Amino acid sequence: MTKRTGKFKKFDDPAVAAVFAGYSDDLRRQLLVLRELIFDTAAATQGVGKLEETLRWGEPSYLTTQSGSGSMVRINARDSQGQYAMYFHCQTNLIETFRDRYPEKFNFEKNRAIVFADGDAVPIDELRHCIALALTLSSGPKGPRKAWFTPRQVATA
Repeated sequence: MTKRTGKFKKFDDPAVAAVFAGYSDDLRRQLLVLRELIFDTAAATQGVGKLEETLRWGEPSYLTTQSGSGSMVRINARDSQGQYAMYFHCQTNLIETFRDRYPEKFNFEKNRAIVFADGDAVPIDELRHCIALALTLSSGPKGPRKAWFTPRQVATA
């Protein structure tokens, strides 16, 4: 069982903890909020199960290895200007779906990321919905499918 340290979930993987330790204090705090939201959303979303936190391409990554229910979600800093992002599999329709549902809520990078700037107010309910869609996206014989449910269904699952 994973223990929480203060407000945020404790790291199980020292390599992931080292990446977070390398961020500036402000950026670390913002990315820890996204990390916590990913874990909380997974716990509240039926069928996702326990997440695996690891590094992919040197970035903190969250995989549904236990259930196989969805697509990987990654978070990382983007540049020295205080930007950070949540990345999604670029060969899915996830970002297209997010753009359709929340065109005014997020800044998007092509078909792979939601980008935030230092000081941005993160729309938590909408982002939780996006995370839940990614964590429940599974590939069948016809390729990735869209997971359509409302933010209320995620919160009450």
